[in-house]
Amino acid sequence: MRADRLLALLMLLQSRGRMTAEDLARELEVSVRTIYRDLTALSTSGVPVYAERGPGGGVGLLEEYRTTLTGLTPDEARALFMLSVPAPLVQLGVGGDLKAAMRKLSAALPSSRRLDEARIHQRIQIDSSWWFQSADSVPCLQSIQQALWQDRMLRIRYRSFQNVEVEQLAAPYGLVAKANLWHLVYGLRGAVRVRQVATILDAEMLPETFTRPPEFHLGSLWESWCAEYESRPPFVACVRASPRILTELPYQIGHRFQRLTPAEAQPDADGWVTLELPFESFADARSRLLGMGRAVEVLSPEALRSSLLDFARQVVDFYRGRDQKMGDVEGM
Repeated sequence: MRADRLLALLMLLQSRGRMTAEDLARELEVSVRTIYRDLTALSTSGVPVYAERGPGGGVGLLEEYRTTLTGLTPDEARALFMLSVPAPLVQLGVGGDLKAAMRKLSAALPSSRRLDEARIHQRIQIDSSWWFQSADSVPCLQSIQQALWQDRMLRIRYRSFQNVEVEQLAAPYGLVAKANLWHLVYGLRGAVRVRQVATILDAEMLPETFTRPPEFHLGSLWESWCAEYESRPPFVACVRASPRILTELPYQIGHRFQRLTPAEAQPDADGWVTLELPFESFADARSRLLGMGRAVEVLSPEALRSSLLDFARQVVDFYRGRDQKMGDVEGM
């Protein structure tokens, strides 16, 4: 069709610059006379085509037209150049593809716009990772991604906060990267669950397929899940806090402390205050509360209180044994 040929002609002139009518005819497998007719049609429709005769001459587009042809304004192109390849896309295996796409975009723009790319990279850097955030290994990510594209069931195995291995049959609905951490959104017995991919020990793609719920929308679900997650933290401990630790708790626990601590909480006869403290997990609560020492007493859950006691005894026994060995050596 002629419309397809005209578009191909425009793309050739844009990507390669000035070309002779003979080269265009060879690329499009038409006669030189047809190329001249097509160039006349483009010019009549307002496309700024120009021709230069003589050695080194040829047919080309005016430089200003190239940005219009890509559909990008100068500000839009500048915004795209601000992007860098985020770590989650590298983990997903598409970092190279994104770099190649950006290179093609750069090549399609006028030379004056391509100069903006180097200027922007010298002036703006986007780093989506958080402070002290390690690059967690996600060995199961490729298996999960493969099952996701094929709508195949997964058998996943992970370790719970009680240090127990759990196996589940999951229908992978989507993958979400938040602060460089991948999360699997999956269906389990009619409910939607979310699990951090780095915590999955093994993921096996099964031959069985599943049907995605027609009302499921990944963006909407993730937004509502995040709102619920932040309003109701996954692990809450009821504690008594001494007066000397109260002013430090907002820094120890984070922004959730201010929202969940009752302003009307009254100290008891000893000056201690009973609070419900939010934590990311059982393990997070245990490590943070151990660091607070005797300034905080855990009231519930009982499993956390017992775990703190067990860890404290292990530490005391370890150092007591080390000191005893050192004393025996010195006495010899």
